[in-house]
Amino acid sequence: MAVLAPERRDDEAPPAPRRRAPRRPARQLTPPLPTDRWLSWVLALALGAITFVSRLWDLSYPSDLLFDEAYYPPEANEVLEWGHEYNRGYTFIVHPPLGKLLIAGGIKAFGYDSFGWRFPSLVAGTVAVVVLTRLARRLTGSTLLGLVAGLLMALDGFAFTVGRIGLLDVFLQMFVICAVACLVVDRDRVRARVRAHADAAAGFALGPRGWRLAAGVLFGCAAAVKWSGVYFLAFFAVLSLFWERAAWREAGVPSPTRTTLRRGLPGAVWALGLLPVLTYLATFTGWFRGENAQGRHWADQNPDTDWPWIPGPLRSLWHMHGEWLTFHNGLSTPHPWESGPWSWLVDGRPILLWNPQGLTDADGGQVVRYILMVGTPTLWFAFAPAMLWLLWRIVARRDPAALTVAVGIAAGWLTWFVNLERTMFIFYMAPVLPFFVLAVTLALQDVMGRQRGPDRDPPLRRQLGLGAVAFYLAVVAMTFVFFYPVLTGQPLSYDEWVQRMWFPSWF
Repeated sequence: MAVLAPERRDDEAPPAPRRRAPRRPARQLTPPLPTDRWLSWVLALALGAITFVSRLWDLSYPSDLLFDEAYYPPEANEVLEWGHEYNRGYTFIVHPPLGKLLIAGGIKAFGYDSFGWRFPSLVAGTVAVVVLTRLARRLTGSTLLGLVAGLLMALDGFAFTVGRIGLLDVFLQMFVICAVACLVVDRDRVRARVRAHADAAAGFALGPRGWRLAAGVLFGCAAAVKWSGVYFLAFFAVLSLFWERAAWREAGVPSPTRTTLRRGLPGAVWALGLLPVLTYLATFTGWFRGENAQGRHWADQNPDTDWPWIPGPLRSLWHMHGEWLTFHNGLSTPHPWESGPWSWLVDGRPILLWNPQGLTDADGGQVVRYILMVGTPTLWFAFAPAMLWLLWRIVARRDPAALTVAVGIAAGWLTWFVNLERTMFIFYMAPVLPFFVLAVTLALQDVMGRQRGPDRDPPLRRQLGLGAVAFYLAVVAMTFVFFYPVLTGQPLSYDEWVQRMWFPSWF
């Protein structure tokens, strides 16, 4: 049967394309930020200052090289003198140079001693606390919860120790959390632009995105400290595209996926693909210029290789990276303080950094000086339950904040399960630690109860929740104070030391 349709006049405008009605997700992608912008900055910086001062005290003690300080400060001093790590004929130069460049800055400023090579770690750990505070505030929409996250990080024994030793991992932690924070700000800015032009049915050019460019540089810096930073770059680059698609979808754009691929993907390839690579290569400037840098002239010594049209220095760098990859994948030498990623969540095997023998007091009693890289137990024991609660928030609420934190945990912790035969240590937790702290913070957010909005909890419920959160923070603080002597090598009697060795694996 034919269907008659009214004819359209020649001068009549064509019908407007159908546009899907804007829709809101179950929970807003970006909770509204509090209006206390300046106060929140003052509080975050004050917490950073307290963190800095608390970790600065007696930073140079002990003056000995602790654990892998046997490698990185000497190499940093070589970078300061030669512009690159000097080729000493062995293969322990297996990390990119940026972390050692930062340590070299401390040596340049304060001298080649324990204070000089540890001061950059102190700065990096403090920056991580401040940025985590700001990131948590943005994810939760609460200045109070931002301070809770920063305070938990400042009171963690592992973060305290890794921020007072000349290793590379604290720099990786700083760059990762800064990069993610920049990417979250970019997410919010994009969402605001899309909302401001909600009448654009086919999308529109989003213009310059400085925060995403900054994230790309910072992710490149993270990879230039340790390669594990690449996982964070890859995971969050994908997540950023999903954020952009969600913004177009909420605005009612008919094809949010196509719009994201058209409007967002080209810029993402540059900002989160090429720019990190360029940043990474830039950190090898001293290596390119050095005549005695490790592997610098490999291509000259092996001219009959593939791709001869590629400049020799780049082929040499590629070959050296292949050797590094072989080293890391085959690193399976037993070590007395090694541990697996499944044990990290419960402080299963901390690292003994320093323990001089034969010390006695004035009465001839045994004195123990012990520096243990151990997380505050009352915080770390909450990681596994908080991670489960995180998954519940993702499944039941489709909570974007929980998803962001889960992606960080997947990038920094789950990826270590790929090669369980590799020798691993608990300090590999440094870059993912802020995300576990965020997971605990989100769990405390639910303990505290909903403070705002039409569905906020009754006053008594909120007061009880706030009291429970305050009590937990007090417990974490007291635990940190209790363990402080074994974080800093303070003299203890044998009995006092044993009281702080909670598990046999800590001895």
